[in-house]
Amino acid sequence: MAQFGASSERGFGIPGPATGAGWGWIMAYGVVSVLLGVAAFVWPFAATYAATVVIGALLFVSGVFSIAAGLFGQGHEGRIYAVLFGLLSVIVGAVMVFEPATGALSLTLMVTVWLLVRGVLEVVLGFRMRRRRGLMIALGVVNILLAGFILATVPWSALTLPGFILGVSFLVGGVTAITAASDHRKGADAFAMPG
Repeated sequence: MAQFGASSERGFGIPGPATGAGWGWIMAYGVVSVLLGVAAFVWPFAATYAATVVIGALLFVSGVFSIAAGLFGQGHEGRIYAVLFGLLSVIVGAVMVFEPATGALSLTLMVTVWLLVRGVLEVVLGFRMRRRRGLMIALGVVNILLAGFILATVPWSALTLPGFILGVSFLVGGVTAITAASDHRKGADAFAMPG
């Protein structure tokens, strides 16, 4: 009975891996992720180049499959859309793979537009709010200023911003995994959801 442990309560009496098993793999993933995040901050140009090429390759491949789905997928009303979307994805993907600087500029401009639109909407919403008005307006102003800063520093920002974003993503993911591995090693479920 003792060999079933905590896993038997959840697994209908079937023995499973002991709690804490595999924590080393989670820890290794977290450490590698943190190292990649630090590398992206140290070499943002290289990280931006890599991110742009990978995203471009994914867009290119998904575009090819979308075209194939549109051409050979009989009997659905979205065939023309699938072909057109696929062609657009293939073209954008190819530009990003073969002209990564142009692709990085496009990614940066999309982030800038997103920040600007979000900032304006937050300011407008802030003026309509009764509570937390100042906080929402401040958030909107910060996003507008960030968009302005990015535009003012193009092309440098275009060649580094995607790399920095990638670095933040890897760092946060790595720290989360390291924390989960530490908890899992002590007997808690890895990435447990509050119940």
